[in-house]
Amino acid sequence: MNNSVENRFFAIVCGALLVFVAPLFVLFLFLSSERADKEIRDHISVLLVANAQALAKPLWDLDEDSVTQISATVVSQGAIVKVEVRDQSGQLDVSQSTIPRSFDGKLVQVSRAIIYNTVDGPKNLGSISVYYPALGLFSGLKQEEVVFISIFIFAVLTVFGTALIGNRIFVIQPLMRLTAAIEATRQLGSRHHVDWQSNDEMGRLARSFNEMQTKLESEEKELKVAHRRATDIYNLTPAMLFSLDEEDRITAVSDYWLLATGYHRAAVIGRNFAHLVTSSTRDRFVRRREAENGMAVTVKFVCMDGRIMDVLIMESEAGADAQDRLSLSVMTDVTELKASEDRNHRQAITDHLTGLLNRQGFEAVLDTKIAAADAAGQELACLFVDLDRFKWINDNMGHAAGDMALIELVERLKRHLAPSDEAARLGGDEFAILLPAKDAEKRARMMCEQIASIFETPFGPDMHLSASVGIAVYPRHATTAAELLQKSDMAMYAKKRDGKNGAQLFDNVMLDRARSRAEIEANIEAGLVDNWFEAFLQPIVNLNGRSIAGFEALMRLNHPQKGLMPPAEIISVAEETAKIVRVGNVIMEKAVGHLAKISRISGMQDTYLAINFSPLQFEATLPARLAAIVGRHGIRPERIVVEITEAVLMHDNPQIRMLVTELRRFGCRIALDDFGTGYSSLSYLNRFPVDIIKIDQSFTRAINDGDDDVRQKSRMLIEGITTLSHKMNCTVIAEGIETEEECRTLHQMGLDYGQGYLFHRPQHAAKLIEELVAPQSNVARAS
Repeated sequence: MNNSVENRFFAIVCGALLVFVAPLFVLFLFLSSERADKEIRDHISVLLVANAQALAKPLWDLDEDSVTQISATVVSQGAIVKVEVRDQSGQLDVSQSTIPRSFDGKLVQVSRAIIYNTVDGPKNLGSISVYYPALGLFSGLKQEEVVFISIFIFAVLTVFGTALIGNRIFVIQPLMRLTAAIEATRQLGSRHHVDWQSNDEMGRLARSFNEMQTKLESEEKELKVAHRRATDIYNLTPAMLFSLDEEDRITAVSDYWLLATGYHRAAVIGRNFAHLVTSSTRDRFVRRREAENGMAVTVKFVCMDGRIMDVLIMESEAGADAQDRLSLSVMTDVTELKASEDRNHRQAITDHLTGLLNRQGFEAVLDTKIAAADAAGQELACLFVDLDRFKWINDNMGHAAGDMALIELVERLKRHLAPSDEAARLGGDEFAILLPAKDAEKRARMMCEQIASIFETPFGPDMHLSASVGIAVYPRHATTAAELLQKSDMAMYAKKRDGKNGAQLFDNVMLDRARSRAEIEANIEAGLVDNWFEAFLQPIVNLNGRSIAGFEALMRLNHPQKGLMPPAEIISVAEETAKIVRVGNVIMEKAVGHLAKISRISGMQDTYLAINFSPLQFEATLPARLAAIVGRHGIRPERIVVEITEAVLMHDNPQIRMLVTELRRFGCRIALDDFGTGYSSLSYLNRFPVDIIKIDQSFTRAINDGDDDVRQKSRMLIEGITTLSHKMNCTVIAEGIETEEECRTLHQMGLDYGQGYLFHRPQHAAKLIEELVAPQSNVARAS
């Protein structure tokens, strides 16, 4: 009650009295005291004047008795309580006092000099001093003033009391009722009204309060209905709903949430939701507000029975700050969806045939394996495995047999893999193996020996396989995953070029070869774009008379800075990159054009043009393209010789056989180049419509070899090939003739034509035409 309105009102009234009334009352008393003191002083002043004159003669005469008598008369006057008379010489000092012993107040002194008029003039004989008690505030009050003050105090007290009573009746009582109604509303929960009727401010306050209570009661009823409906919706919605406070404590859960998780409401309300999430995903839940996708997070939720659910939590928030935050979250069971995603992911990174990782999965694992190797202080070997002769199995025994061989291969390979190893099928017959170890090279070589042992047992009847393996070691050979795979691939291709069936460790020389190969590829592409390719021609002569019978078109790349580049590497790279088709088309077009120009020279109208074709050039459009070119230049088809090698024929591809037959039907002749170098060359003469046989230059050089045995066998082979060819109506041409002795010997053996440096070197068509035209010009000038 110390801070009650009544006490405050009492304090305000008392304060007003102290501030306004008390100073006035004190001022009144002060003025009364001043007035009384002035009256006493005036009376004493008159008294002193009279007595100073009366004391002059006795003091002059030093009449102590008279002075004492006059002093006694003075001390008995009014308020005077003490008189002192002294002369100047100090011989006379009279003091009279009526001060009681108990008096301890302050005395006021008033003095006056005693003057005696002598013949010589006035003389100061001494002084008279009187004392009276100092007046207090109330000492100077008169009776009527006391009465007035009493009436004033009574009036003030009356007003004060009336104000207090009025304040209690008209202010305190209605406030007490209002307070009681508020307290009852707070404690009991029901809306109580104030029983107060008046037309003043308190009445209006009471009415306003009662109206507010009525309105709040109505709104509370509406809120209760709305809350009941919201609760019903919250609980009846077939979704796992829950709410969290600002500290992620559960404030509410739906019935469906409880049904799905198995918990009881009392067991989870107030519990931190993060404690219901597995430790592996707890941090993800705590940091969900920092995620870019807002308040959506997928975590693993632990149900009451210990079951783990993958759940997607979508949370919405309302509130200006963390202390005012409200949330509603929806928890969706995505266990099946996650399992399906995992299955899809596994399928996306797994080879469906072998169950190993595919290229995508291998590249993802490679980064992880490198990081693990760094963490463990180990090396990581990457083995790039490419099967030899697998294409033959697919082409001759069918893809089903090839698939069975791959499955069997993987089953055998898995027996040699450690748990830390990883294998993948990169595609077709290419595999990769990752081997982490302290000495990864040693481990890789041991694995290569085990891989070689896998192929000792055939994979089926006539299904003998081997493998070319490239090895690269991280971080010795590569610093990144892509570089490690690339360098192991380069090592594998180096082994392929060196003869297959074995392992090859990466060496920086391979990198130089790769750069050289890349440079050749760039030159090929630039040559196609900027027209650097030329069709050089080398004449083919009749060994009997050495007249020119035809020309062989040879590809050359004339680089603007490097000049003529070696054709063997360019052809090899062009075939590997399938650009040989475009290069071949350019050479074919230019060579036929050169033949058309040569045909204008006298005696050259029946010469032919031999064009080499790569296996990749035998496309379905080849006959039509060749027909269009010769037609455009006016060349008869029989003047075109299509040169093919054993590499084109050895696979006995039905499409190639059909195209060769179609070219032969069109009128072109077919020449078998480099005859005698393959293990089944003689069978081609029977299976293909061959018109010309070109004996490889290795046989030509061996016919005059210093070794009698080699020389004898070479001549027998050439004679046999020539005899068989002539019996099959085939023309025979010897390649690589460089000496007169070789030419004479071949002619004696019955060969028809020859080609080599002895007769003509390959040269640009323009220069060759000049040489062919020159003799005719000389004959014309001579005639």
